[in-house]
Amino acid sequence: MPDTAGAAYVPLSQGFGYGIILGLGFAFALGMIGTTWALKRYHGEVQTSEAFSTAGRTVKSGLVAAAVVSSWTWAATLLQSSGVAYRYGVSGPFWYASGATVQILLFATLAIELKRRAPNAHTFLEVIKARYGVVTHIVFLVFGLMTNILVTAMLLTGGSAVASSLCGVPTAAACFLLPIGVVLYTMFGGIKATFLTDYIHTVIILVIIFVFAFSAYATNDIVGSPSKVWQLLADASKRHPVKGNAEGSYLTMQSREGAIFFVINIVGNFGTVFLDNGYYNKAIAASPVDALPGYVMGGLSWFAIPWLCATTMGLAALALENNPVFPTYPNRMPEADVSAGLVLPYAATALLGKGGAGATLLLIFMAVTSASSAELIAVSSIWTYDIYQTYINPAASGKFLIRMSHVACIVYAIILAGFSTGLFYAGVSMGYLYLMMGCIISSAVIPAALALMWKDQNWQAAAGAPVLGLICALIAWLVTAKKECGVLNVDCTGSNNPMLAGNVTALLSPLIFIPVLTYTFGRQNYDWVSMKQIRKGDDTEIIRRASVDTEIVPTVTSQSQEQEAAEQTKLKKAALISRSLTAFMTIALLVLWPMPMYGSGYIFSKKFFTGWVVVGILWLFCSTACVGIFPLWQGRKTMAHTVRSMWLDLTGKKKPALHGRVSEVEDECRSSDTPEEKVGGAKGE
Repeated sequence: MPDTAGAAYVPLSQGFGYGIILGLGFAFALGMIGTTWALKRYHGEVQTSEAFSTAGRTVKSGLVAAAVVSSWTWAATLLQSSGVAYRYGVSGPFWYASGATVQILLFATLAIELKRRAPNAHTFLEVIKARYGVVTHIVFLVFGLMTNILVTAMLLTGGSAVASSLCGVPTAAACFLLPIGVVLYTMFGGIKATFLTDYIHTVIILVIIFVFAFSAYATNDIVGSPSKVWQLLADASKRHPVKGNAEGSYLTMQSREGAIFFVINIVGNFGTVFLDNGYYNKAIAASPVDALPGYVMGGLSWFAIPWLCATTMGLAALALENNPVFPTYPNRMPEADVSAGLVLPYAATALLGKGGAGATLLLIFMAVTSASSAELIAVSSIWTYDIYQTYINPAASGKFLIRMSHVACIVYAIILAGFSTGLFYAGVSMGYLYLMMGCIISSAVIPAALALMWKDQNWQAAAGAPVLGLICALIAWLVTAKKECGVLNVDCTGSNNPMLAGNVTALLSPLIFIPVLTYTFGRQNYDWVSMKQIRKGDDTEIIRRASVDTEIVPTVTSQSQEQEAAEQTKLKKAALISRSLTAFMTIALLVLWPMPMYGSGYIFSKKFFTGWVVVGILWLFCSTACVGIFPLWQGRKTMAHTVRSMWLDLTGKKKPALHGRVSEVEDECRSSDTPEEKVGGAKGE
């Protein structure tokens, strides 16, 4: 990153930065090693290939919601949203939050269809191959991996920029060191480790955002109240009015450039949800009845994070930048720093000094590592099941599949660290990647969704539409940039209008290509049978060895025909609910709430702005209840059983209650009303 006025201010030492990056990384790794050991000793859980990639398909809605929030809380969620607030005012945080929440809500419908159509799948690419064959599978393999690469690159470029800005840690070092702890705990615990660490990360992120919000709007000496922030924003609007905003004000939803960002945001994030195997992994890991509530709770809970965080930190930067406490004073923030995601760390330092800088580094570390773990699982499962098992060794045992997953985690982390470092030296920032990702991947969104939703889409349409859409999107993006600037460079291609042209073309062009190709080559009229024939990994050797070596009889989840029929009935009901519920919430967030305010050009009054902030804080409290408290309530029996068993084990009073030796807690769990919760299978009693 080029040297800037702001970049010279380094509030924390390099030692502090390395301590957070490496110390916390190893702490989480040790925690997951201990957790994996406890689950094996006291619950009979053995790390099979199925457990590594699907967590036994039994995760409950609270943890699913927390994992969705954590996975969707990238570095960009906090850094880019604060940047658009700094650029466009109060509209920026809302456009960011609403434009990236609807994808999670709409994905709930796809998650239910995946559970219905392909109950044994490990990745969404397996579903594509089962329906369309090799050619289409390879096309989606490329788009899926491009999605994971872009997301991971954004995480590492954003996280390393913050570490470099706050601590002086060299960017290249941060890119290579940030993934170390993530790789370790993901390898030891698989997707269950990502669920558990996602929960911890989410709680820490929520707490830090509360600290920032109460500092800016209640306790800080310079700002300290919504009224004071409103006044400082009104003054800032007079000093440097925003072109395209109503009356140049930061206190209005009517923002032309903000609206362009809104469209780019919606389009790009469809790709990073609907094509990111990490979200399908979570849907697959969820218990059938928990997928819908998990994704709906997760989406609505996530909304408050970028909305309140950016409404706090982006606006605080605007309010404080003409004050000596701001790192770039007396100058405004350079555009390079805004694009690199440094609005939030500068605002935190202005509000809370070194404490704010430390909290920011912790916040971004949590965001980067939690989302990175989801990307590692996503890529490792693609490599293991869609490349290795499909094309290299179809007869691979479960033990070897786990080994392949471990190798994929390590290799992917090294490659992406090097790639992210290269992007830094090429001058490509997190903000640029965030705007550009839709141009590259969004042409595969509609074909991917229709693979699970429409029986008539043929393989020619599924394979051809993404490729043709990508070509059209690149042409629209680069031609628009060339016409606007006359030169193709990072600054020009990263501006709003070229990105808008490329993103919209990518998402919408398949609406033309799919029907043309489908009706030209003939409709498929698919019967959905081949998806149900996807097989699970062969973990017989691992289970037999675990039983002999440790006297543990691992849980075997098998279902009777009656239980499968009851499960399908519930999934069909959930599918109907999800379609209507998510459609309503999408319209509310994209149209009913923001558009009247945009059309009227209303300038927020002091009272209205105060109410706006209060609603954001109350929403974050509700998010904390959903993803912070509710998962603990759902897991209370398991936690109580584990703690009690550990105490008895430590005091030598009793051997731990293993699977196969039914505990009181297991008896209570078996008394559940839902068929899938009654399934304990053969436990060796």
